[in-house]
Amino acid sequence: MNPEHPVRYTVIAEFDDVAVAEEWVAWLRDRHLADVVAAGAIDAEVVAIENESDAPTVLEVRYRFADRARLDRYLDRDAPRLRGEGLALFPPERGIRYRRTIGAVACRHDA
Repeated sequence: MNPEHPVRYTVIAEFDDVAVAEEWVAWLRDRHLADVVAAGAIDAEVVAIENESDAPTVLEVRYRFADRARLDRYLDRDAPRLRGEGLALFPPERGIRYRRTIGAVACRHDA
């Protein structure tokens, strides 16, 4: 992984209750995404993953950082506080399962 390439940090959340998922998206839109961008991300987006109708609701929050050093700085300095705020509002006990991935952008093509 080239440390100078852009990096994607993704939070995947799976919800048992669609109403909780909608509440989470509203919180992300109204506050959290801007907080992460202010803390160093280039941009952020929420993607609703298509699935079977009886499957849990799955959402991905995709943050883009300019390079691994900026992501590491975010993870060390800001992520613990922001993650804590999110878990206080949306703990696993509300029927939410979280996982995270980190990946370097290997190549890209823009229109």
